[in-house]
Amino acid sequence: MITTDLTPGSPCWLDLGVRDLPAAAAFYRAVLGWEYEPMGGEGEGEGEEAEGSGGMFRKDGKVVGGLGELTEQGARPAWMIYYTVTDADATTRAVEGTGGTVRVPPRDLGEWGRMAQYSDPLGGQFAVWQPGTNAGFELADEPGSLSWTELYTTDASAAREFYGGVLGWQFGDMPLPGDGGAYTLITPAGLPEERMQGGLMQLRAEDLTLTGGRPYWHPVFAVTDCDTAAAAVTGNGGSVQMGPEDMPGVGRLAVCLDPSGADFVLLAAES
Repeated sequence: MITTDLTPGSPCWLDLGVRDLPAAAAFYRAVLGWEYEPMGGEGEGEGEEAEGSGGMFRKDGKVVGGLGELTEQGARPAWMIYYTVTDADATTRAVEGTGGTVRVPPRDLGEWGRMAQYSDPLGGQFAVWQPGTNAGFELADEPGSLSWTELYTTDASAAREFYGGVLGWQFGDMPLPGDGGAYTLITPAGLPEERMQGGLMQLRAEDLTLTGGRPYWHPVFAVTDCDTAAAAVTGNGGSVQMGPEDMPGVGRLAVCLDPSGADFVLLAAES
């Protein structure tokens, strides 16, 4: 369960980096009902209103994430997930001390807060946010907002050691059907199991085709009807890689790509 009680180690923000902002704004409006608000301007982000370097996505008036122009050479369009920390500089030292890489050193974003971006030792990219006046998103675990985070990695044991040391996460394993191995559940330090916020799963490098074998994080968005949302994905230029299908004890989900190739999951959770 992801909440807006943004305790250390919990997801607090996510943003999408793409090269075509108007197309992304129109797609997520159609699929998740998001309104796009360009930085420094008004409007819902269609046509010329979505031009510029980026802005905010809102659902029912509440901020759920960000959209920005992808400028990094060779980078693929993707969602970046941010986790709350109390000290971005200390987190950076912990990343460096446990074999990770600093992609963007800690820097202030005005009075809003302080951010940094990293890669784990196997290449999975993530970010942290030290809140100032802005703690992060305003809606979570509701239809049209982030409800889960997930890491596909080539070494689950190494990932647990790294993220446990850097972000203090607690872990628990859940067996997968058949001979599928185990799915590792993630909970922020000191919080009960009902505050589980994500999971990680070990896959072969050859199965990670989106990144050429490198581990990666992706978001899971809550929806009321997975089949309807998946149909909106394909009807607006995206694709469905798996599903919709029922996962016992979880709900009905679909693994999707937006028109730029950024991956995400739609989940209608069991009631």
